[in-house]
Amino acid sequence: MFAFVNKYDTKPRLRLHEMLKSQGLQMNQQIVFLSDGGDTVRDMQAYLSPQSEHLLDWFHITMRLTLMGQLIKGMLTELKTTAPNSQQPTALAQMERHLESVKWNLWHGNVPHALQRISDIEDDLDMLEENPANKKKLQKSVNELFGYIGANRNFIPNYGDRYRHDETISTAFVESTVNYVVSKRFVKKQQMRWTQRGAHLLLQTRAQVLNGDLRKSFCRWFPKMKLQEAESARTMA
Repeated sequence: MFAFVNKYDTKPRLRLHEMLKSQGLQMNQQIVFLSDGGDTVRDMQAYLSPQSEHLLDWFHITMRLTLMGQLIKGMLTELKTTAPNSQQPTALAQMERHLESVKWNLWHGNVPHALQRISDIEDDLDMLEENPANKKKLQKSVNELFGYIGANRNFIPNYGDRYRHDETISTAFVESTVNYVVSKRFVKKQQMRWTQRGAHLLLQTRAQVLNGDLRKSFCRWFPKMKLQEAESARTMA
């Protein structure tokens, strides 16, 4: 595990390179990088390993699709309550089917069809006569998804095929690791304000504790500590 505050660390590329090197990375080794599609992250990956493969993380796609699905369900619930005789729920049901089609096509790497289905959702929204509370939010999400998928179309593989061959398609485990590393020290309930330097230093300590390296670092900084450990071991023996 490793962590740093990007705006504080002056050499993030070097930090990531050293971490990969410590894990046995060879200069000619092929690597598959999964990211959220941001240019900054992908540029860093390309710098570290120009010949590597770059994929859009399935986790970040499903986050957007899940949000859209929740907005549609919210609109459907509202219309059933406020206008039970309206025909709009039929249009929303069609929208849900199109959203499922978007997910299915992206899962199989069929980007052109996925983009078409996203456009269909936009058309469905334009046909709504009523204006449910979530309509504007959904329109914004649809536009953002269309741009997001379009900008990353060259990095969308056949996720289904990769999944069947036990190849990684998602960084969801990384997201959970992030929560594990920062622990409760950074959550809102603590009501603590961190400087960039303070957060960065805490992350270094936390990562070393989780990796079991903190004592090694102290022994390197304070050689006498290592000698005292050796003497204690001899005494116990």
